[in-house]
Amino acid sequence: MKVEIISPDKQIYSGEATLVSLPGTKGSFEIEQNHAAIISTLEKGKIKIKNGDKEEFYEISGGLVECRKNQINILVN
Repeated sequence: MKVEIISPDKQIYSGEATLVSLPGTKGSFEIEQNHAAIISTLEKGKIKIKNGDKEEFYEISGGLVECRKNQINILVN
């Protein structure tokens, strides 16, 4: 999957992932390959991006996520 994390100032991350874990406002959730289309709000917490054995974490204070056709766009504060 293609993942992008964007803040108002800059692009924080752009790359591939096999799993993305997100702090949703109604609870944490994960997005994997071929996930159904979704738009959700995010709260303060950590985004985990996993690609094979590699894991990266990004601290956020809130935002929005849209997933459609294996493209994940995350807009953060």
